[in-house]
Amino acid sequence: MDILIKKIEEVVGSSGILLGEDVTSRSDFWPPMGGCQAKAIIRPASTREVSEVLKLCHAAGQSVVTHGGLTGLVGGARAGKEDIVLSLERMKGTEPVDTVNRTITVEAGVPLQRIHEIAEHAGLLFPLDLGARGSCTIGGNIATNAGGNSVIRYGMMREQVLGVEAVLADGTIISSLNCVIKNNTGYDLKQLFIGSEGTLGIVTRAVLRLRPMPRSCNTALVAVDHYALLGRFLSAMDAALGGTLSAFEVMWNDFYRLLVAEGGQHGQPLQPSHPFYVLLESTGGHEKSDKDRFEGALEEAFEAELIVDAVIAQSKQQRQDLWAIRDDIEGLNKALSPPLVFDISLGIEQMDGYVDEVRAQLSERWPDSRMVVFGHLGDGNIHLVLTVGSHEPDEVHAVEAIIYEALGRRQGVISAEHGIGLDKRDYLKHSRSTAEIALMKTVKQALDPKGILNPGKIFASQTDSPS
Repeated sequence: MDILIKKIEEVVGSSGILLGEDVTSRSDFWPPMGGCQAKAIIRPASTREVSEVLKLCHAAGQSVVTHGGLTGLVGGARAGKEDIVLSLERMKGTEPVDTVNRTITVEAGVPLQRIHEIAEHAGLLFPLDLGARGSCTIGGNIATNAGGNSVIRYGMMREQVLGVEAVLADGTIISSLNCVIKNNTGYDLKQLFIGSEGTLGIVTRAVLRLRPMPRSCNTALVAVDHYALLGRFLSAMDAALGGTLSAFEVMWNDFYRLLVAEGGQHGQPLQPSHPFYVLLESTGGHEKSDKDRFEGALEEAFEAELIVDAVIAQSKQQRQDLWAIRDDIEGLNKALSPPLVFDISLGIEQMDGYVDEVRAQLSERWPDSRMVVFGHLGDGNIHLVLTVGSHEPDEVHAVEAIIYEALGRRQGVISAEHGIGLDKRDYLKHSRSTAEIALMKTVKQALDPKGILNPGKIFASQTDSPS
């Protein structure tokens, strides 16, 4: 054991450090398969311990890769043999909910689902929600500015955070645990860390904004026969529901058919013969009137010929069954093995042409390829999951070139929710200008002059060889 590891062990104790097979048996990517290459995994139990560990690493020039729930899809938690992993898994403390100001202060290692449960017990709602809720942690959600199913109403993770406590590369603790919505006292420092993927500092605690728990929830799955009608249907429902529309998830026929008709695990709420399916949800404050308004809005959509079929959930179980179709990522990965997953944003009016172009190019090069499309169309974000039968680097790069070049021509965004990490850094130029990237690097240099925090993520570090 080298001198640095011994010094770190003095800070975190023997239970706070993993070595050898305890490291390699763990994963640093999703889906988890083992094989972490880091020389140690450090598991601090407090902000102070994180600070002391980073002081030691900064003095030694030791690179540090942060681990949360390890549900990211872009290699943001991947570690090399010379890296030390700093895992926040032991930092799961929560403070009592402030029911008057509707806030909760939590440590970074708390799973998202646990925050949902605590908020619900207090009669409140934490609106960020995504399929990995049981595994992902709030620190990772903050570091990647997570999105999810309710962005159309409540916004991204950025809108749910009032304050953070973070530790800089040199161990300096920045405690900005603001508890109020309105605070214009100088720079909003928390924004430096939200979405920075652990490259500017390590978030250890956060003050989260909670919302009133809805008294009603209405969910429906509808079929739409033409892409051009989706935007009109979205606008109609948003207007008719008076701001209560909280989800508008679109599934292309390839996605729905794969999971419902071929998978056979979700019943068949609607026939798998329509080009598009929309899972929409509205939450409000009065059960009967909200139900009447929801059903009335769907009737108006039928009369306007915006939709051709619909099923409305009549119970909590039926709602969960409909969402299970949309959230069945495991089923997708099994059917499309080995899967390649893309998370992009672009204007709603351009999505259909973009998907058709990508599908055509993939089929031309890989005749046996298969792609399914789904996502949060209400906020301009869709996911492409595909397979070309190989995960060989040359093949993956060829797929990425098709996905991102077609996106760049449409001024689209190469990452809507999952960040850049390692996997998307060579394509950052498609969504950010040279001046923007230069400014990002300036901020990185200012906060992490030795480049020890998550090196090589977002953009190449000075020691990386050109790709």
